Amino acid sequence: MARSLVIAPQWIGDAVMSQPLIARLAARGERLSVAALPWVAPVYRAMPEVSEVIALPFQHGKLDWPARRRVAKPLRGRFTSAYVLPNSIKAALVPWLARIPRRVGYHGEGRWLLLTERLPNPRGRPPMVAYYSALSGDANGRDERPHLRIDAQLTHDAAQAAGLEVGAYWAFAPGAEYGPSKRWPPAHYAALARALHARHDLPIALLGSGKEAALCDEIAALAPGACRVLAGRTTLDGAMALIAGCRAMISNDSGLMHVAAALGVPQVALFGSTSPEHTPPLNPRANVLWLKDELKLDCMPCFERECRFGHYRCLQDLTPQRVDAALHSLFERA
Repeated sequence: MARSLVIAPQWIGDAVMSQPLIARLAARGERLSVAALPWVAPVYRAMPEVSEVIALPFQHGKLDWPARRRVAKPLRGRFTSAYVLPNSIKAALVPWLARIPRRVGYHGEGRWLLLTERLPNPRGRPPMVAYYSALSGDANGRDERPHLRIDAQLTHDAAQAAGLEVGAYWAFAPGAEYGPSKRWPPAHYAALARALHARHDLPIALLGSGKEAALCDEIAALAPGACRVLAGRTTLDGAMALIAGCRAMISNDSGLMHVAAALGVPQVALFGSTSPEHTPPLNPRANVLWLKDELKLDCMPCFERECRFGHYRCLQDLTPQRVDAALHSLFERA
């Protein structure tokens, strides 16, 4: 059996979008190890096709040449192929230093010497699943929806640790690492939390990283008694397990949005400055809300971290009532 190393992207959403590539490679008989940064490694642990996850000790944005050499040395002779998903020169160094004979990736930042097979950089912003799947050389004829799997016992344990019951709570992911232009206003999240709690008497789990704890605290304060702030209080493994056990998920365009989609959880996904044509939640149980056609703002999508005009209308004008109705329609449809 061929042994292959996959160099994972650094963002959670991109990691999820790479799962169809992983499935393609495994289906044709490649035994896969994934080298991933610690904050995306849990995504690959939720892919049954991955036989091993190698944690990379690199700091974000650093070349860290000595550490890359240390990681590469024990990999020599283990793999026949490597697939380098990020476009940076740094990402291609470990397979090159490990002397893996076949090294596949996009041309990226001019990686002539580091890769043996280079795909041309695509123009614009292609759909991410197709972008990664093309690295297999066989991008047609298979399911293009990412799939993750969380053990039922892990879901039960995560819910119990948070004081929740599987299937009896809502999940909100109000953060977005990219910046405020992707975040639905906290007052809107709080209004939706109050409405859901009043109607169903079920708690809302506020999920995210430690960086989003203050944002979640603000939402909880605006919706007294409705929310459990879990941002920064769970690992990514725990957050993924909580998403798997929730009744439904409401989120911005974020990594956790893609986790919910890959787990097949009912979800409402809120887009503003970014486009669902580029990174949609690939989930038949998803409702996507994007006001581009209604607002007719020439700046949508801008893909910027902050609104250059300061009004954030692309998300501000998306009312809690509209999101509530989209959530309700998911269960009507079911």
